[in-house]
Amino acid sequence: MRLFIDECLSPSFAVELAHLGHDAIHPLHVGRRGQLDHTVKDLCIAEDRVIVTENIGDFRALLGREPIHPGLIALPQTSRARGWALIEASLVFLEARGGDPMDAMINHCLDFDANGRPALRALFASG
Repeated sequence: MRLFIDECLSPSFAVELAHLGHDAIHPLHVGRRGQLDHTVKDLCIAEDRVIVTENIGDFRALLGREPIHPGLIALPQTSRARGWALIEASLVFLEARGGDPMDAMINHCLDFDANGRPALRALFASG
């Protein structure tokens, strides 16, 4: 998958995801620290990257105004270890659906219930 690991998350997540065969970047590694959320959103749409973040409200609102976007993986604010476990759970969840996980994420937000179970919900501009 093509993933953008938001600045609020550990840069090591992008490194670990790359080791697993994903195209994952973190702002620290690509000279994009401190970018405004709308700039991050625009670049991720242009690069076809799913945004992975704990900054759920801002990105849900920004992407929810777009007619088409690559998707959002919305992590709750938690420990680094728990965040990594939720990222892994999201990838397993998407792969278990069959087909290309990137296709499943188009115009969707993957978030988690209180027990850490992932769910995929539509997220797009209406009319």
